[in-house]
Amino acid sequence: MISVVMLAYNRESLVTRAIESILAQTFRDFEFIIVNNGSTDRSGAIADDYAAKDARIGVIHRAHGNIGSGRNAGLDASRGEWIAFVDDDDWCEPDFLEFLHRLAVENGADVAICGAAGRAFDEKRIMNAEEALIELMWRKRYNVQFPTKLLRRELFDHARFSREAKYDDIDLMPKILAGVNRVAYHGLPKYTFFRHPGNNSAWTTNHALLNSATLGEYLRVYRERTQWLTERFPDSAATWRYFEWSFMISMVDKITRLGTVDCNDLRSSMLADLCEHCKDFLNSPHILEFEREWVNKYLYVTSEPALQ
Repeated sequence: MISVVMLAYNRESLVTRAIESILAQTFRDFEFIIVNNGSTDRSGAIADDYAAKDARIGVIHRAHGNIGSGRNAGLDASRGEWIAFVDDDDWCEPDFLEFLHRLAVENGADVAICGAAGRAFDEKRIMNAEEALIELMWRKRYNVQFPTKLLRRELFDHARFSREAKYDDIDLMPKILAGVNRVAYHGLPKYTFFRHPGNNSAWTTNHALLNSATLGEYLRVYRERTQWLTERFPDSAATWRYFEWSFMISMVDKITRLGTVDCNDLRSSMLADLCEHCKDFLNSPHILEFEREWVNKYLYVTSEPALQ
């Protein structure tokens, strides 16, 4: 019924916990595909040991590649009606799969989303594609990361992770949600993201790790995403643009406060873009008060019409 896909890479001290949390699931009709992404430690051997004991586990050993290509390998091998992704440094509650599967089936949804530790809301929402995408952009209840979500496998018939990008979730998740009829969300915490310096997205919680390469890729994907969403959902074009500007002004603030010299050129580029669209940004119905303060602080806006 469900294919659980996990990419494992040099996490021998953590991967056992992740595997055990899947084997402890109350929902039993699943296959567990572990993709050993060229680990140089015992991660692959640990996965093999578990596979020898449980026929539901299949292990793929491959040369090291990016996260997206590894997940694609798992997708290609999967047979389930539903797909769930977990990370090798995280863990799930015992009813993680049961909760999401029931949520999807009872609401006729193509995607079911639960909460995570530290990002939990005991509320339920049933959304169409556009509503789910706008909620995604706010990043309050859920975000672009694939764990915490159960997805109907047909959504991947014409969609795959990037084989080159480092942060492929921010590109693919919006495209997946754009193709759904219905998304069911219930924010009870059934998944735990383990935050540590080795996380691929560690810079989002430790801004001292921000560098020009990371920020440059995020900006590229944000721009492409805005254009793609605008073409797909033109009635919400102003909303998609707002979220891109919101990201930019937040990055300008972080770079300025942290004195991240490596990102100064990108800071100047973002400021130029924000200046060009300053009036539209300030007049957006979505803009938050602290974003107005940042605009006035960093763009030195003095023209009264732009502040209305």
